[in-house]
Amino acid sequence: MRQSTEAKVVFWGFLSPTLFAFLMIIVIPFILGVYYSFTEWTGVAGASNAWVGLQNYADLLREKRFFYSFAVTAAYSLVSMVVINLVAFVLALLVTQELKGRNIYRAGFFLPNVIGGLILGYIWQFVFNSALPRLGDLLSIGFLRKSMLADPRTAFFALVFVVSWQYAGYIMMIYVAALQNVPQELLEAAAIDGAGPWQRLRHITLPMIAPAFTVNSFLTLVNSFKQFDVNVSLTGGMPTTTFAGEPVFATELLAMNIYNTALAMNDYARGQAKAVVFFVVLAVLSLLQVYFNKKREVEL
Repeated sequence: MRQSTEAKVVFWGFLSPTLFAFLMIIVIPFILGVYYSFTEWTGVAGASNAWVGLQNYADLLREKRFFYSFAVTAAYSLVSMVVINLVAFVLALLVTQELKGRNIYRAGFFLPNVIGGLILGYIWQFVFNSALPRLGDLLSIGFLRKSMLADPRTAFFALVFVVSWQYAGYIMMIYVAALQNVPQELLEAAAIDGAGPWQRLRHITLPMIAPAFTVNSFLTLVNSFKQFDVNVSLTGGMPTTTFAGEPVFATELLAMNIYNTALAMNDYARGQAKAVVFFVVLAVLSLLQVYFNKKREVEL
């Protein structure tokens, strides 16, 4: 009994610093944020924090810029999730083959992930705005002469491309780990029985690495919805376009919209209301995605 009590004291003793940090940095600010979303909070000390109820949430229903950012973020997340997972899986298949220097390839594909998002965005901003247009002039290639970031349609895909280039290597490593755990005996037996590469991939490899698809789909979905740093440094939300007759920022994702509302517009209460809506939507989508992927694992 005494040994059990001592073990609990040691357990909570080691856990308490982390638990305290989690409460102070995550839990308490979240609860306060939910409270402030029902007030007219301005973020200024001593200012009025009068209770306004659901007024901030009602205002969101009339804000077209918020709905546009929400729609763009949903489209961006869907496209990014598909592109990143597809590229990462293809790269994982390549670097798990008997290739000379495959570890070098793995390191090279993973390397963009260690570059900070802000720095990465500024680097690719230079590439899109200066390097590619000059290359287009030298080679007389028309579509390269204009920056992709200057057009609302191409700026969206430029953002997808840069984030996919950065994140695909990280997702690839998860697929690599899953592929290496597929028993080679099964693949060899299937090959002996006459199964081709596609049949082995479809009926053996994919079902056995299904949990990796669930994890990676979750990671890419959450990361895409929360995208902020590359969005700020690469496009800054630009260029402008129109939505329902009002001017909006064409590539302003939801996290950036919340940031601009709270800090640029100094409307902390409405920004916090947007953050609460953002949290609820992301939590629901993540749970649904994991549920259906888990169900798909059983079917495979």
